Amino acid sequence: MVSRLLRSLLLMLALCLTGCGESVELHSQLSEQEANEVIAELADKHVQSQKIATKNGVSVRVSAQDISRAIKTLAAAGLPKATRSTLGEIFRKEGVISTPLEERARYIHALSQELEATLSNIDGIIVARVHVVLPERVAPGEAVQPASASVFIKHDSRLDPDSIQSRVRRMVASSIPGMATALDNPHKITTVFVPATAFQDTQQLLFFGPFLVPKQDLGFWKKTFYGAILGFLLAITGPILWLKLRNRTAPSKEGSA
Repeated sequence: MVSRLLRSLLLMLALCLTGCGESVELHSQLSEQEANEVIAELADKHVQSQKIATKNGVSVRVSAQDISRAIKTLAAAGLPKATRSTLGEIFRKEGVISTPLEERARYIHALSQELEATLSNIDGIIVARVHVVLPERVAPGEAVQPASASVFIKHDSRLDPDSIQSRVRRMVASSIPGMATALDNPHKITTVFVPATAFQDTQQLLFFGPFLVPKQDLGFWKKTFYGAILGFLLAITGPILWLKLRNRTAPSKEGSA
């Protein structure tokens, strides 16, 4: 009876403390730089995270109670950044003969990917998309359709579109064949800047006894409080139960002697 009660107290203490350190995987197969960017952004929003190296890359884990905040924080920051193919990867020799149409499509895709990757390195740009149209003769005898490009940029408050728009147009015009005079024609290069909605971390406070605690931390404080009570009860009842058990076993030993 005594040992059963002692085991029950220990089991209740273990159940109360279980889950305090539970974590879930937020992202996996990241590079070291991508993982560092994710962890730095989460740290700015006071979300604790853990970086774990695996054979397939780096994974980032967060507490189960912080998973919602972590996802919203990274979505607002555009992290981790989208992986883009390079020219070398797109035109890798695989022993298959491509048609001229396929080669053209791959070339346009490669140009777009390279421009998007370059624009994404500018501070303040969250998402960059570039759509390229190369010079093309639609039908024999008709005029050549001029080259054009459309640029979509989603940015945060650090970026001033008015100060960077001319540089973006100049870079795109210099990177696409047939667009040397595009800077003089606003219809050949269209740039659209859209401000991103910043993630507002509004914490909901709840009462835990006389104290106000964040909603996501309520479970932690409950487990800590109940664990402390059980630990205190165990510290008091443990010696008493041990003495009772000792007194019960002592007469049996004397009787056997």
